[in-house]
Amino acid sequence: MSANLPTVIIGAGPVGLAAAAHLNKYGQSYLILEKGSKAGSNILEWGHVQLFSPWEFNIDQAAKELLLQTEWKEPEASKLPKGIELVNEYLKPLANLPQLKENIIYHAEVTAITKKNMDKIKSALRDEAPFVIYANVNGITKKFEAKAVIDASGTWNHPNPPFADGIWRNEELKKKVHTNIPNVKRKTELFKNKHVAVIGSGHSALNTLIDLTELIEEYPDTKISWIIRKQQVQEAFGGEENDELAARGALGSKTHQIVDNGLVTVFTGFNVEEIIELDGVFTIESSKGVSVSEIDEIIVNTGARPNFTFLKELRIDVDPIVESTTKLAPLIDPNLHSCGTVRPHGEKELRQPEQNFYITGVKSYGRAPTFLMATGYEQVRSIAAYISGDIEEATKVNLQLPETGVCRANPTPKQLQIIGINDGSSCCGSNSSC
Repeated sequence: MSANLPTVIIGAGPVGLAAAAHLNKYGQSYLILEKGSKAGSNILEWGHVQLFSPWEFNIDQAAKELLLQTEWKEPEASKLPKGIELVNEYLKPLANLPQLKENIIYHAEVTAITKKNMDKIKSALRDEAPFVIYANVNGITKKFEAKAVIDASGTWNHPNPPFADGIWRNEELKKKVHTNIPNVKRKTELFKNKHVAVIGSGHSALNTLIDLTELIEEYPDTKISWIIRKQQVQEAFGGEENDELAARGALGSKTHQIVDNGLVTVFTGFNVEEIIELDGVFTIESSKGVSVSEIDEIIVNTGARPNFTFLKELRIDVDPIVESTTKLAPLIDPNLHSCGTVRPHGEKELRQPEQNFYITGVKSYGRAPTFLMATGYEQVRSIAAYISGDIEEATKVNLQLPETGVCRANPTPKQLQIIGINDGSSCCGSNSSC
């Protein structure tokens, strides 16, 4: 009977481990398959970056309850951790708890998920059949059965391309550009007195710009070009002082300041059409014929997208625009919402046609931005309750997310139209959320 099988969780990041903690609370069996060598492996790749949400938003309640039963020292709630601190002070001790440790398999990359003895097209008794998860574990293909699957694998290894049409032209270019937030302090030799182009306007790009401009004082020949699709650079600064997460607002304010001070050259309305390399020097061309030339290093901070390749034999609901579930999409679609503030949601919004399969965490947002860790914790709390039969708890919303403040921060005429100012309503008003 599949009811006696464990729930398989894909990924030992913050949301995956939180899912385990909540299932543990219900006395449910579970197994975590983690591609990396340790918990939070992806986070360690940006371990030098400070989160803009303080510890109080980064620790799951069920996980906290488990940790407080040990000698774990809880971080100060208002402190802003760096990625490496999130791993060392929270994820590592959580993953090492006996309740979790014995249920985590590392170096386990999931390659496919299906239903036992049936492919995608077969419907008879489908809901009763267990899931079968294929994973490459230390080079050997292994098979696991599960009554439910929670995909918390994230999007880190699937960066969006620099090109406006959303297609990576070739793998060689992917290897020659930076698709993360580089540790500029450690890689000073790579960037000092060079012409560096940053493509993208999200929080990753802002972090990168701030780090790069700190080189200019010591290495004044460092040149920075910032390439964005937005028509107005002000749109990239976010809510600034109106943001309820002070550090997120400060990120925009600091970037605003470095732009005003002329430390970066900004190219707005720039849809990247071509990237040409000649003898290690790049030229970036826009669809309108504008060129940025003599570039030494390119940093692509254009976000990431979910990987659905190992889900091909499952019946999944994917919004055609955002690539979240269709129920979640209207809450997070950036074409509809300029505010970036998302109403808390849970199992109901994440429910798939494939019963007891869920995509959670940042991957649940598809290509949409503004995901917060606390959102993922609320997702898996609700899902764990539903899987465990606690329907009442699954339908509750136990989270109040901080607003970005964008709708209160001198919006552009285009933003005013999007948020409904023309007809007297606002998607960030007291009775609604964007």
